[in-house]
Amino acid sequence: MPSLNDILAVILGGGRGARLYPLTQMRSKPAVPIAGKYRLIDIPISNCINSEIFKIAILTQFNSVSLHRHITRTYNFDAFHAGWVQIWAAEQTIESADWYQGTADAVRKQTLEIMSSGAKHVLILAGDHLYRMNYKAMAEYHWENHADITVAVQPVMTEEAPRFGILKREPGGRISSFVEKPKDPEIQRKYISRDDPVRPFLGSMGIYLFRTKVLMHLLEKFPNHDDFGGDIIPEAIQTHKVFGFDFNGYWQDIGTIRSFYETGLMLTRSDSPFNFHDAKEPIYTDIRFLPSSIVEDSRLKDVLLSEGCRILQSDITHSIVGIRSQISSGCVIKDTIVMGSDYYERDFEEGLPIGIGSNCHIEGAILDKNIRIGNDVTILPFPRGVDLDHGKWYVRDGIVVIPKDAEIESGTKIAPE
Repeated sequence: MPSLNDILAVILGGGRGARLYPLTQMRSKPAVPIAGKYRLIDIPISNCINSEIFKIAILTQFNSVSLHRHITRTYNFDAFHAGWVQIWAAEQTIESADWYQGTADAVRKQTLEIMSSGAKHVLILAGDHLYRMNYKAMAEYHWENHADITVAVQPVMTEEAPRFGILKREPGGRISSFVEKPKDPEIQRKYISRDDPVRPFLGSMGIYLFRTKVLMHLLEKFPNHDDFGGDIIPEAIQTHKVFGFDFNGYWQDIGTIRSFYETGLMLTRSDSPFNFHDAKEPIYTDIRFLPSSIVEDSRLKDVLLSEGCRILQSDITHSIVGIRSQISSGCVIKDTIVMGSDYYERDFEEGLPIGIGSNCHIEGAILDKNIRIGNDVTILPFPRGVDLDHGKWYVRDGIVVIPKDAEIESGTKIAPE
């Protein structure tokens, strides 16, 4: 059986992340902070390391500076280790002056680097999913079935079917049909493959394991096919052995502000289906030398509290408090993600300091990094479905989002009329 050393992991990190705007206003989607101290890109990289896959490439393109900085600071193997984590940035070449046009096109434009790695298999991963998965089991399934391509699959609810690639699988595990994000109920009905009325479909998780020769052949044969789910996989099913690997653990696609918000707050619960407290398969991130958090005369309930924070005489419920957060006295914070700050402020002289001022009431919001909120500010959620662009603040599906580095003046009220 082949070795895990024969696998190259390619993480797609170049997407614009328009549905996560304004969190992607100044960063790429995989660089968006999660759980107080991590970034989304930490999930697939950590899964690779825990799976003993040590050749990892991240494809980047859009607003990639902070993502590059995080990766180069965090993932460095020592001189006695054969593994590496490399950034493969989009670039113009003699062959192509275009940027990445889709998931498959991004990989196609890195053909030379993939072949130079000597990998016999390529594992394609997304940079915006929350899950813990040992890819070794998927690789062994792939090898045992002599598959050309293996797709990780999971049951999908009816209302989620238009968001995923939906497939039909034969009793032996081979995929016989695949359709990407079907909106038509008639097409959906043709893909019902499970007796479960709640989750009757099998959906692609966007995790693909290719034999390298097959991947190169398909990318060359279909030069205008830019997407794996929409183009390459449906074509490959007709001519190659494509199998579906069952994954039964927690998995969440964080593609919208609503999914990001609800998934983040889920982590504050003691019964959360996913948590970062796993000694066997940890999630890695940048090592920061921060002091312990100070919590003075405050009440915290169901709170994910990061290091380096200072909380004074406040009431915080069902919320995330990110690194270096500064929360002044008299604040009430509920159902909110506070991302914290990239740095401690020095020699502060004028204007609002970084953090949340005194006597603020904040609910149903996402406060991005380095924000400056004055005293007596009120932020309340809007009804679901409401989208607003104010400039200094936004509303997405009813959730108030304060973008990175924004300043909200004292006495401001952001709430439905």
